[in-house]
Amino acid sequence: MRLRARAATLASFACVLMAIGYAVTAQSADHTDSPAVTADPTADIADVYVFMNGPNDVIFAMTLYPNAPSGAQFSDGVAYVLHTSSATTFGTPTSNVDITATFSTAQAISLWVGQSEFVTGNAGDPTGLTTPDGKVTVFAGLRADPFFFNLDGFHATLADIIDAGPLPANDAGCPTLPAPTAAALVAQLGSSPDGGPARNNFANSNALAIVVRVDKSLVTRGGPLISVWGATYQIGLADAAAEEADR
Repeated sequence: MRLRARAATLASFACVLMAIGYAVTAQSADHTDSPAVTADPTADIADVYVFMNGPNDVIFAMTLYPNAPSGAQFSDGVAYVLHTSSATTFGTPTSNVDITATFSTAQAISLWVGQSEFVTGNAGDPTGLTTPDGKVTVFAGLRADPFFFNLDGFHATLADIIDAGPLPANDAGCPTLPAPTAAALVAQLGSSPDGGPARNNFANSNALAIVVRVDKSLVTRGGPLISVWGATYQIGLADAAAEEADR
C-alpha cells in the first residue's frame, strides 16, 4: 500500500507540474536506481545530454556512476551505448546509428559510430581522442556532475501538494490549480524551503562522463530530426540485456 500511495503521489505531482506550466526540457535524469543496477555503479546511467555545437557538430554526453569517488573507472565488462535514430518528421525514424564505447582494464576506449567510424586509445586527455578523418572526437573520464537539482525545494513542493489534499481534476485526470497556488508552487520549485536561492544538491558530486562530438552527417542520414537514448549492456550476454536505459 505504501508503494502504491507513493506512486500515486508522484503521478499527481507530475500532473501538477504540467498544470502550473513548469518548464519541461529534453533532458533525462536518473540518479537513484534499483539494487540490480546500483550493484554495478559503473553501469548506472545518471543523465544523457544532446546539443548542437555550431552548425555541423552534435555533442552527445552520457554520465554514469552518481557520486563517483576519486579514482572511479569504467568497467571492462560493460558496453556503453547511445542509440540514435533520424527522420524527416517526428515519429518516423528511417535510419539508426549506434555510438558504442567499451573500455579495457587499462581504460583504453574503443569507440564506434555506426560502422563507418572507429577510434581507440586514451580518451582521458581533455582535448579528447579524434578519428583520422576528424569527424568524431571522444573524451571519457571523471568530471563534476553537470546536473542541477534543487532537492530541498522539490521535497518542500511535494509536501505542499500533499498538504493541499484532493484537487479538482480536468478531463485528463490532472489537478487544476488556482493561479495563486500555481505561482506559489513554481516559486517553491525554484527556491530553498526558506525562500532563499535554490541549492544544487549535486554541486559536490562527480560522475564518469563519455562525451562524443560527431559530425552531424553521420547521424542524420534519415533526416534532420534525431532521437537519442542511452543504455548500458553487460558484455557477453547472449541477449545483450540492458542494465538500464534512459530516454
